[in-house]
Amino acid sequence: MPHRDHEIALLRRELELLMGERQTLLQVVGAAAALIAGLDSKHLPLASVEAADLAATTINALSEETLHDALAAVHAEIAGNEENSARA
Repeated sequence: MPHRDHEIALLRRELELLMGERQTLLQVVGAAAALIAGLDSKHLPLASVEAADLAATTINALSEETLHDALAAVHAEIAGNEENSARA
């Protein structure tokens, strides 16, 4: 039984680490989504537009729930944040 308790404790610690990493990643994604939503591509160098497009494409692949969690993690809202228009 003590071995099982040790394994449970290890799993609990690993889960806590993963949840902390998820929160950090949500903050990064939320900040990136808010930044991209506020960009004016007409005033950016081509390389920056391409990088923003890559980031936006990746963010758009997230589920609505994950994107919502990411924006909430940084207390951000995207203008026109309606049903499916919340995408970066």
